[in-house]
Amino acid sequence: MMRSAALLLVPALVLTAGGTTHKKQARRGGPVNSAKEAKDIAEREVGGIAVSAHRIHLNGATSGWEVDVHMPREDKGWRCTIDSDTHMVHTKDRIPNPKTGKNHR
Repeated sequence: MMRSAALLLVPALVLTAGGTTHKKQARRGGPVNSAKEAKDIAEREVGGIAVSAHRIHLNGATSGWEVDVHMPREDKGWRCTIDSDTHMVHTKDRIPNPKTGKNHR
């Protein structure tokens, strides 16, 4: 009886101990509230270095972000329009490669 109780207790202790470490999770819901979040989305989409981001109006009712992305070793960069509600790139346009500045990521 005691042996079976101990065998049931061990997996519970292992699961509890394994759940104590906190990993940074990606944001799942809600609008894009910061330029950093918008830059991260644009960098994942096109694979460059996001240089600037500013808030814009989309479709009259919703807002978004316009992010300029520098593409290393290419002549042209990207201007991405990101929808704040869906966290997705709404449009991508080719632009002359923007300057990265001195402190880029």
